[in-house]
Amino acid sequence: MKSDVQIASEAKMVNIKEIAAKIGLTEDDIEQYGKYKAKITAKAREKLQSKPDGKLILVTAINPTPAGEGKTTTTVGLGQAMAKIGKKAIIAIREPSLGPVFGMKGGAAGGGYSQVMPMDEINLHFTGDFHAITSANNLLCAMLDNHIYHGNELNIDPARVIIKRTLDMNDRALRRITVEIGENETRNESFMITVASEIMAILCLSESLSDLKEKLGNILVAYDKDGYPVYSRQLKADGAMAALLKNAVDPNLVQTIENTPCIIHGGPFANIAHGCNSVIATRTALKLGDYCITEAGFGADLGAQKFFDIKCRKSGLIPSAVVLVVTVRALKYNGGVQVADLSQENLDALNKGICNLTTHIENLKNYNLPVIVAINHFYTDTESELAFIKEHCETMGVPAVVSKAFALGGEGAEKLATKLCEICNSNNANFKLLYNNELSIKDKIETIATKIYRAGRVEFNPDAKEAIKGIEKLGYANLPVCIAKTQYSLSDDPKLLGAPKGHTINIRDIYVSAGAGFIVALAGKILTMPGLPKRPSAERINIDDNGNISGIF
Repeated sequence: MKSDVQIASEAKMVNIKEIAAKIGLTEDDIEQYGKYKAKITAKAREKLQSKPDGKLILVTAINPTPAGEGKTTTTVGLGQAMAKIGKKAIIAIREPSLGPVFGMKGGAAGGGYSQVMPMDEINLHFTGDFHAITSANNLLCAMLDNHIYHGNELNIDPARVIIKRTLDMNDRALRRITVEIGENETRNESFMITVASEIMAILCLSESLSDLKEKLGNILVAYDKDGYPVYSRQLKADGAMAALLKNAVDPNLVQTIENTPCIIHGGPFANIAHGCNSVIATRTALKLGDYCITEAGFGADLGAQKFFDIKCRKSGLIPSAVVLVVTVRALKYNGGVQVADLSQENLDALNKGICNLTTHIENLKNYNLPVIVAINHFYTDTESELAFIKEHCETMGVPAVVSKAFALGGEGAEKLATKLCEICNSNNANFKLLYNNELSIKDKIETIATKIYRAGRVEFNPDAKEAIKGIEKLGYANLPVCIAKTQYSLSDDPKLLGAPKGHTINIRDIYVSAGAGFIVALAGKILTMPGLPKRPSAERINIDDNGNISGIF
């Protein structure tokens, strides 16, 4: 099997104008970024409003191994397969972060013969959206510290500054820094990775440029010395920030390796943010196709739960079905097998680890949506292992279909696409949310922890308890909750694999993202600025004299 980079380099891309034409967009509806990338303009999106929506399909997964298990590959393969069976489908996914690209995970544009193109550009600077978000965020931080330096009219308490600077890179050295705010006066601060920032969440939850600007003004940046909140709009930063994001708010149109359309926009992490692409991109895809195939990051306990209870709650989007991606490898990993041994047949470990799949299926049924399991095929999978998973899913009343999208592209996912269309057209979806807005902050967290993570209890440390009181006092208790926790386990302990039950979820801190419109709860040892591994992917990435990039995969 060729590497992803080799496959991508041999693919024959067509001009993005041709991709746009396939979905009914004219040259005036897009703003081109070279031959193969474009943004869909606001005027084009306005013209689409009278069109009916297609069906919304969410692709999620079980808890992954450290290497990732092919959720984006399955998403892209499904979009390609839909075209092969004569369906008009638009893929809508997130943009990759430079953190994982240069860190441990590598790129995030699919894999094998189910990739989005141009994969090297998408994984690097793309159309500059993340740089714009980073710049807007750091402009706000600079204006806040400058305000304090020049007299502090708003009486901001330097010890109670909430907004953090950002960088779209893993850099543990930036977890604790000192900022100079005056002559011989400093304050402590820290960076977070751009994809965990509130501005990333705001971009992904906004409905328009004007909505984006309003949300930017609502960012809670600090408290004054009397304990009152200070917002971005009071620093008069919202207009300049929106100006920096003028182009970033428009979704990006690209193509798959089989020249089918894909919209990529936004990229919040699912373990430390809400994990979904932008509402604007999803709405656009729903207008342009009969099916919108989107994804949510990491396992269903994170990405899917946040997709439903944050993105769908705030936007009114209603999904028709869920595709749950599983691999033999990931189940054996959850059954206790080391990563180096995952290629060997092990039905005993598969039997032990399949409880993780069971829990995710049960959790998704909480939302009253039909579920189909996609078994993302690896060449080391045996027929016995694949049959074991299929039989298990049958006992739960859920269909399971093997997808070979990595090796065969759209052709390898045709059976999955056909079964998915059948499920969508059965109209068995009766979508409901997990909890009501009226629940207290504590009750919302406990509902997610007990019903999704299967915890026995939630422990709130003193800082979290005080934070809840402050958020309630500000009037934000009715907002949904975004729990930041490890992606490797249903618990907050990455080493607790399988399907743990009765464990304790430890909430160490809570803060409100008032602009984005949700509350963030930090569970366990999760960090908002990741570090690089001992052997980062960056060591393998290179470029030759002709400008060809290697090593991203």
